[in-house]
Amino acid sequence: MSSFGSQMRKRLKELEKAGQNVPAIVNEVAMVATIAAVEAATNATPPNGGAALAGTNARSGSLAQHWTTDSKIKPVNGTTYLANNMQYASYVNDGHRMDKHFVPGLHEVGGKLDYDANYPGGIMVGTKTTFVPGLHMKEAGIGKYRQVVRSELKRRVEEAFK
Repeated sequence: MSSFGSQMRKRLKELEKAGQNVPAIVNEVAMVATIAAVEAATNATPPNGGAALAGTNARSGSLAQHWTTDSKIKPVNGTTYLANNMQYASYVNDGHRMDKHFVPGLHEVGGKLDYDANYPGGIMVGTKTTFVPGLHMKEAGIGKYRQVVRSELKRRVEEAFK
């Protein structure tokens, strides 16, 4: 199977032979694909459909919201990018080690974790799980981007040769 880049170069050459405005098509396809990628990454980011953990400072949804605010959707010379500038985004995406440690002020209220700096006790965390696996939200977005680019360019080539 040929690489994504070689497939795209082949499609763009076909469009060029058909006399199409390739730079404009690249910008349009890049924008549509990036919008789909942002949506896919956002949908794969917690809390997505009934988060298992909830409580004060546990899950806010700001990580998911940052895919939209930090990504560059409007192309400049065909360049867009998928980004999330939250400090902990890479840990959620790729996974992280979990060392056993005590968190003062963390306690359980009604089956949910709650943090209160004035709470007299705390909880020892990292005792059962030594590694938290990543959720690979970025990879979901990249996969969707490639899928949309392939289908859009294929559609454009078919329209050009009708």
